[in-house]
Amino acid sequence: MIYAAAVFAPILGSAIAGLLGRAIGDRAAQAVSILGMVIAAICGNIAFAELAWGGAEAGTVDLGPWISAGPFHVAWALRYDALSAVMVAMVTLISTMIHIYSVGYMGHDEYPRYRFFSYLSLFSFAMLMLVTADNLVQLFFGWEGVGLASYLLIGYWYDKPSACAAAIKAFLVNRIADLFFAVGIALVFFVFGSVEFPVIFAAVGQHAGDTYAVFGGVWPVLEVIGVLLFIGAMGKSAQIGLHTWLPDAMEGPTPVSALIHAATMVTAGVFLVARMSPLLEYAPTAKALIVIVGGSTALFAATVGCVQNDIKRVIAYSTCSQLGYMFMAAGVGAYQVAIFHLITHAFFKALLFLGAGSVIHAMSGEQDMRLMGGIWKKIPITYVVMWIGNLALAGIPFFAGYYSKDAILEADFDVGTGVGSYAFACGVAAAFLTAFYSWRLLIMTFHGRPRAEAGVMAHVHESPAVMLVPLIVLAIGAVFSGMGFHAQFIGEGWHEFWRAAIVNGPANHVLADLERVPESVALLPTVMGVLGIALAYGMYVTAPSLPGTLARAFGPIYRFLLNKWYFDELYDAVLVRPMMALARSLWQVGDATLIDGVPNGLASLATDSSAQVVKLQTGSIAIYAFSMLIGLVLLVTIYLLFR
Repeated sequence: MIYAAAVFAPILGSAIAGLLGRAIGDRAAQAVSILGMVIAAICGNIAFAELAWGGAEAGTVDLGPWISAGPFHVAWALRYDALSAVMVAMVTLISTMIHIYSVGYMGHDEYPRYRFFSYLSLFSFAMLMLVTADNLVQLFFGWEGVGLASYLLIGYWYDKPSACAAAIKAFLVNRIADLFFAVGIALVFFVFGSVEFPVIFAAVGQHAGDTYAVFGGVWPVLEVIGVLLFIGAMGKSAQIGLHTWLPDAMEGPTPVSALIHAATMVTAGVFLVARMSPLLEYAPTAKALIVIVGGSTALFAATVGCVQNDIKRVIAYSTCSQLGYMFMAAGVGAYQVAIFHLITHAFFKALLFLGAGSVIHAMSGEQDMRLMGGIWKKIPITYVVMWIGNLALAGIPFFAGYYSKDAILEADFDVGTGVGSYAFACGVAAAFLTAFYSWRLLIMTFHGRPRAEAGVMAHVHESPAVMLVPLIVLAIGAVFSGMGFHAQFIGEGWHEFWRAAIVNGPANHVLADLERVPESVALLPTVMGVLGIALAYGMYVTAPSLPGTLARAFGPIYRFLLNKWYFDELYDAVLVRPMMALARSLWQVGDATLIDGVPNGLASLATDSSAQVVKLQTGSIAIYAFSMLIGLVLLVTIYLLFR
């Protein structure tokens, strides 16, 4: 009952706020949606505590049958195991903080706030349905629900063209990935005869040798399924190639950015990979692909984050990079480490986004870091929590990110494979760049001379308590979640904690071998982080003219990074413009000229003919008599010629 309340309380709040918001008003709608999230957070964390420390047994909460069509049967059930419980606890807690923060941040918004809070709660419910699913169809239901809610929230300011474009872009890019996911689910049912996780996981070993003919070749069926499911995860988790929607999602309100980038949508792909660990343990090629994509994403996004000037976009590319780290861990079989980083990341990334929102609130809506500076004394609490968030992000001891990020790099090094070494190299380089762009953000935002207009600087002020309290709660998580959960998640207690929620195959010893990694390897990420901080300090404090000099000296490289490796331009040239041209030709030639042209032409012919015939009806008896005479002459002539 407690577990079910954690899942369904948000949708109740969303329904009341959305359907009755106009009648009860914004304040009441805010209160009921926040109440639903508070109930969910309390129940979700109690359920997690009972499983982690109270001796509760994993199981399912059956809600009844859902789909029954021939041999296809799907029940509606909530899966209660360590993986689902920890995700429910995290999602409900982070989302509750974001709901509370939104009261202050959206307080002066001109749009009806009941709609915003209804969407937030709907988003949270969809994510909770995703992480508690006991079968792939129910997971897909939550998956698509998250996509729908993200579309509504990113485009919340619907009279802003850039927000509408960003919402459509997020929706379309995710639909591309979701097509592969849907095909993967269909193939799972074709192979296993079920989409229920217990049935699939119990029979995986029996299908390890099965093959599937596709693209002119014969492939191991579990590899094909693993690749299809991972491509679906790439869309939601914004991996390189399918990442282009993520930075544009910053067009939505800042609480939306925090919700999407920290606790919900983008972590869905990592959760899916961890949930399907029993199958992926039999798909080494799919796992290698996961590692390569994850490592490439971590490095790519970190390079782009180093030159962005919008404070939210820097943090957005940081999210993209950190998701790459999570896949780097999952791909080498360290699924528990990936989830550990997912949890710590949720705290410090939500903190950074909401802290950025506090800065934007203080700066009267300004997001360009080049127009900030010199404000740390005016917003000291925001300044301190942003320090904490960046220390955790950079992996500085002994903040949350230090424990999980280092474990990822140690796991990649430990496996000793080529793809593991590639990911390790990408991860170490990304660790250096992460620390650099984190301190670049801090210095440009808070330090140096004020670069904003005098009128803006005169109004810089600390955020209200309703925004600061969630920041403080998240800051506590960014400090203590790493050391607090390390032992259970990836330390000596991981076997007992995870049980069968995440499966490591017989040959998978990556967690057991983490402690055997050379000390130099374990220290390397911290050293790179310190060097990155030192470089940022040198470039933006000691020699503030140096960044501009380097940008001019290395213009092509700077523009390449500033334009995000030209992915958007490439897709526009290769996909968008040709498809628009094809669509326009099909519309103008195929539809308007051929499909509509022929019947429209016949209709016009009939209309024009009747218009001419009508002219014969003049009302003159003389003309009628003359016409009859002409007709009679024609009839007689025809009779005489053809008799």
